[in-house]
Amino acid sequence: MLFEYSKHWLKKKEYRLDITDDLIEYCIQNSGRLKDRHWDDAWNSICRIPPSGRILKVVYKRKGKGIKILTAYWLD
Repeated sequence: MLFEYSKHWLKKKEYRLDITDDLIEYCIQNSGRLKDRHWDDAWNSICRIPPSGRILKVVYKRKGKGIKILTAYWLD
């Protein structure tokens, strides 16, 4: 997958070092697309990440063949 990052995610990524691109990709591939309630063109993915069992939420937009990551964070 080709990722593009928002300015918000580039700032937050410095503090969330344990959320890597492979975890984001796993979450997007193994979760259904959920419509975001604030933005019409944004999607959410929520997935439990093995082996830690933590739940990751990713907010993203589809941009052609790529995906623009808006933010990602742990829900627990």
